[in-house]
Amino acid sequence: MQFKKLTMPHKSCLLITFFLGALLCNAQQIKEQKKLTAKRITAAIKVDGILDESIWQTAPKADGFIEAKPTPFKAEAAENATVVYFLYNNDGLYIGGNLKEQNKDSIASELIGRDGFGNNDFIGVVFDTYYDKLNGFGYFITPLGEQMDAKYAPNPNGNNEDFSWNAVWQSAAKMNNDGWSFEMFIPYSAIRFGKKNIQDWGLNIIRRRKKSGQDFFWNPIDQNVNGFLTQEGKLLGLENVKPPLRLQFSPYFSYYYDKPDDAKNWKSRVSGGMDVKYGINQAFTLDMTLIPDFGQVVTDNKILNLSPFDVKFQENRPFFTEGVDLFNKGNLFYSRRIGVEPNFMNDPAMAASDSIINNPGQAKIINATKISGRTQKGLGVGILNAITNTQHAKLYNTVSKVEHDEETMPLTNYNVLVLDQTLKNNSSISLVNTNVMRSGKDYDANVTAALFDFNDKKNMWNIGGNISISNIIGQQKKTITGYAHSIYFGKTSGRFNFNVWQELSDAKYDKSDLGYFTNNNTMDQGAWFGYNWNKPKAWYNQIRVNTNFWYSRLVTPIDVYKGKENMFQGAGINFNFNAQTKKLWWVGINMNAGANYTDFYEARTTGRIFKNKGRIGMNAYFNSNEAKKFSWGGNIFAGTGAVTKRVTFEPGIFGKIRFSSKFSIDHNISLSFINNQPGWAFNIRSGSGALNDSIFFSKRNLRTVENVLNMKYSFTNKMGITCRVRHYFSKVDPQQFLLLSKEGNLENTPYTVTRNVNQNYNFFSVDMVYTWQFAQGSFINVVWKNIADNFTRDFQKNYFSNFTNIISGPQSNSLSLRVIYFIDYLTAKQHLQKKPTT
Repeated sequence: MQFKKLTMPHKSCLLITFFLGALLCNAQQIKEQKKLTAKRITAAIKVDGILDESIWQTAPKADGFIEAKPTPFKAEAAENATVVYFLYNNDGLYIGGNLKEQNKDSIASELIGRDGFGNNDFIGVVFDTYYDKLNGFGYFITPLGEQMDAKYAPNPNGNNEDFSWNAVWQSAAKMNNDGWSFEMFIPYSAIRFGKKNIQDWGLNIIRRRKKSGQDFFWNPIDQNVNGFLTQEGKLLGLENVKPPLRLQFSPYFSYYYDKPDDAKNWKSRVSGGMDVKYGINQAFTLDMTLIPDFGQVVTDNKILNLSPFDVKFQENRPFFTEGVDLFNKGNLFYSRRIGVEPNFMNDPAMAASDSIINNPGQAKIINATKISGRTQKGLGVGILNAITNTQHAKLYNTVSKVEHDEETMPLTNYNVLVLDQTLKNNSSISLVNTNVMRSGKDYDANVTAALFDFNDKKNMWNIGGNISISNIIGQQKKTITGYAHSIYFGKTSGRFNFNVWQELSDAKYDKSDLGYFTNNNTMDQGAWFGYNWNKPKAWYNQIRVNTNFWYSRLVTPIDVYKGKENMFQGAGINFNFNAQTKKLWWVGINMNAGANYTDFYEARTTGRIFKNKGRIGMNAYFNSNEAKKFSWGGNIFAGTGAVTKRVTFEPGIFGKIRFSSKFSIDHNISLSFINNQPGWAFNIRSGSGALNDSIFFSKRNLRTVENVLNMKYSFTNKMGITCRVRHYFSKVDPQQFLLLSKEGNLENTPYTVTRNVNQNYNFFSVDMVYTWQFAQGSFINVVWKNIADNFTRDFQKNYFSNFTNIISGPQSNSLSLRVIYFIDYLTAKQHLQKKPTT
């Protein structure tokens, strides 16, 4: 692609410079920080959602809430006023409040389950106990008394709220004629803080009125200012608060009744184990899972992967999702490498007369441990260690008629170490190390990264990045060392923001043993520019527009043909627009384009390239008001490009019906129609090296359907049943075979290709879960899982034929019961001491 140099008259340059300067210097509104002085009490309060104890009348109160959305800085109406009270004693914090509502029907309330905001009003308190404006703890409650809690921390993926973190605390809510009220008790064991005798914490309170789309904060929030915690108020004067001994056990018992898809009979099995949480001191906590059991986690959304890279699946195992904010620093840790998707697996040593009976692709976790916390001076420390057992393939020798085992995965130790020092101006520096050690002669791996993220005093400008070194130790009896870095700079506050960035990794860099990794030897750079309108006007509540572009090339040249070097990988640009209307609908559009590019990976052979044409596409979407009993939305994408004149059309639609506060159904269906897509089909080995292989591509038609149905019924705010049914179907139909030349072009093949590379894949899963929280932190879960997986080279007639075929074919079934009982050491000790002796 050729780029022309642009010239501009001098006056125009001055005007644009003046305009950008005005945007960059757009001053933030300076507001006085709200403060609240805590009051100590000696008595305990019954947590029932009714503020009828006289002590509440003397409690410090937070009121005068200010709207953040949709109308910034508008005072809360008196008829819908919010008042929240704070008290504390030797055991924890009591928080209560009254939330007025002029019209009781305006309260959005739906039983959705723990940590599910759903279509609910809620009230939440967020504490920044170290007052570093980076890390916090949030506790939320809905009008029907359902709990949500979260940890707040910087996240490399952009979402700083971790709702997978769970604490054990008490709460209750009550609907009243003039609104609703609530009470919370947060024991000191459910929050982390430093050692000072007198503590001042960052504090903010948020109230959401779902049906009106309003968010209110006690300390005002400016959407144009970088960071939520940077705009908090203060809770002053917590004196001599000392957390008790934090020792908690969660023993579990599981019973499974299974039938794999290749078995005729059902089999039962029993397992048990324990999760342990121990407060090493005020700041640090040890989490340990002994003989972990993740058999009840939700089924992965498996797909037909046509790319040369691994699919990155979501982590659903609780131990690896709860409180892992520190371990996400630097994007070096992909927890599914531990047990579920190990990067290393040997082929079993097989004789010609051997056949495979069973070859597990996953490694069994023996135990896993986390230590995490933060000192009073802002040093965060995280240590994660896990051990997976040796895995064997079971083989059968057809000559000797004897079964035998061959090792495929060695005993492996995984370790992550993070040191994260917070600095002034909500800045930080960090050191991250991941290490994988394997027993025996197999190689080890180590990756170390140093990170920094700095903000200026006015919280307007940001610069950050990292430097990373990887070492593969003992592979071919040597150590391979790789290097990577990233750097970014931008403006983060104001209506106009931007970010410029670069990421680089050399040809030897490899973090795949404990991280998610696709390719190295690449240098990517780009820029992002965005502008927003946050004040409601005319038809909208808010509008956001942004554009970004990127450019990618190799770091080290690869000789691909005739000694010529091809470095350019690709470049692209896109424009995004989204808006919320006055009726709380969301609408948006995305337009994108890419230049002609060189693909170094699709040929599946190092040193061979594929030269492809550019692309252009457009996507539009809408989403109706989710507070309504019936809500729906959809999207549609259309695009074209590639050397084969690819055409893509991808529509989708979703909807939800809430029949009552207890029962709801939602359905999501997405379709994909792609014609003339070029893609790798197969290789024919030449015998004189992979670079001389005959590589065949196909010009293919793809058809994909993903159909997901969710049903939910809640009996109470602590008991409910959910059912998720997913069917995925994908078909790859080659229309023409083409030969990849050594220059990277697709040519008509002189050979007659008779190989069948048709692909017809179906995946069907049912996850039905009954859960009952019968005591604080204690649960009974009954889960039925049904899974069917089918891949063939023969096409079914249509989608309905595929669906009928998958549900009538072989299926794996599992019915399981799991009981988890939460035991707090001090509570149990006090209970036992109160029992009369005989």
